[in-house]
Amino acid sequence: MLVLTRKSGESLQIGEDIEIKVLEITGDQVKIGIEAPKSVDIHRREVYLQIQHENSEAANLPQNFLEKLSDQHRK
Repeated sequence: MLVLTRKSGESLQIGEDIEIKVLEITGDQVKIGIEAPKSVDIHRREVYLQIQHENSEAANLPQNFLEKLSDQHRK
């Protein structure tokens, strides 16, 4: 992991398209701003992990899940 020290108002540049700026530091919280192309997904880590977990569970559904769901919808 690359570790950098930044002060409020300073920023990091990732590639040509992504800028991460430290907006404010208050106590143990850091407020950051991110400028990135809309095609780049940005999530809080805990939200990202939840999405990954839910996608994993959805991928493990039985192969005939959609057929069963469709059958129930027809009734």
